[in-house]
Amino acid sequence: MTETTPGWLSSDELEMTRARMPILYVDAVPVRVDDSGEVTSVGVLLRIGPDGTVSRTLVSGRVLHHERVRDALLRHLEKDLGPVALPRVPASLQPFTVAEYFPTHGVTPYHDPRQHAVSLAYIVPVTGDCRPRQDALDLDWFSPQEAVSEAVQSEMPGGHGVLLKQALAHAGCVI
Repeated sequence: MTETTPGWLSSDELEMTRARMPILYVDAVPVRVDDSGEVTSVGVLLRIGPDGTVSRTLVSGRVLHHERVRDALLRHLEKDLGPVALPRVPASLQPFTVAEYFPTHGVTPYHDPRQHAVSLAYIVPVTGDCRPRQDALDLDWFSPQEAVSEAVQSEMPGGHGVLLKQALAHAGCVI
């Protein structure tokens, strides 16, 4: 039987592909909203990187071969926030921005030393109980004002701080 949707590449195949072409990602900014739809808090993950550094980041991950963007978004939200986060994926899959990550610093505000990646970025309200899984240590909820503070922003490498500011501006948060 022929495997038509292999999903993940092997480590060697992924490394070779990253060196040759952009990879499609999704980024998600989990938020809590009040009854009027206004953002009251923003969820930011606390992770340990491969080099042992602790940093804050957003929900992010690759879109698999033959996977819909909506499915990739839900998969990464469940992986990072847990199975009962109850994300409300937007009815329209138009992202609030497209983030272009380059291995070279300074081309855009977004940087990924491993690859050139293009990420569709979404604001996703969550209503359930969020419990980080996989490689996330914790999930902290910040008010929009706290999220854009220098203290939080300085802990968000690779441009995720810029992406967070863009998300809040797109949501109409006055900071």
